[in-house]
Amino acid sequence: MGIDMDWIDIQRALDAAGFRPGAIDGIPGRRTRAALMRFQASRNLTPDGIAGPVTLRALMGAGCQWPEPSWLTIARSKMGLHEQRDRGGLMAWLRSDGHTLGDPARLPWCGDFVETALALALPAEVLHTNPYLARNWLRFGVPLERPSVGAVAVFWRGARTGSSGHVGFYVGEDADHYHILGGNQANMVSVVRIARERLLGFRWPASMPLPLTGPVTLTAEGQVTTNEA
Repeated sequence: MGIDMDWIDIQRALDAAGFRPGAIDGIPGRRTRAALMRFQASRNLTPDGIAGPVTLRALMGAGCQWPEPSWLTIARSKMGLHEQRDRGGLMAWLRSDGHTLGDPARLPWCGDFVETALALALPAEVLHTNPYLARNWLRFGVPLERPSVGAVAVFWRGARTGSSGHVGFYVGEDADHYHILGGNQANMVSVVRIARERLLGFRWPASMPLPLTGPVTLTAEGQVTTNEA
């Protein structure tokens, strides 16, 4: 069995190898990505800043496994932020990528949350001109036939043929529900379970290699939501 790695492990390995990644905080920001690109170039690998299997084997050894996508790590670091209790901090983070919908206590912000995490992790990724409408994420990146951890999951809300929707990141599934990490879920950043029948599609960043992993089975525990407004 391989060794599960996370971004703190990667940052420590880069630092030990002389490629300074900045703070050892587990967040794959720009300095970490730049350090990874320098390491890749030093090993005659494509300097794309992506911690894929070949890069990880060169950096960490043959027994390591690919960490979760960088945008999901960033999104996960905001777990628990509430649109009212943590309004100031949440607003500051949502505008940290240079764009924002506005006040999360007044406006649906699931699309803003997804956009911010992706924009911070993948600054070169093309995003929709209006990412705040959840269903617009059906045009993002490339489609996935089956989910993988970190995939953008788009759902209908109210009615399948309507205009309302919800968007978040896939982290797993059980027999009847997808487990989704997202914003505006019970007015906060959380993981909730959403009925499979509400799914409109899974998407993946076009600038990233297609995922090597597939669905993740989780225990059918946690809050089920039917309306994430």
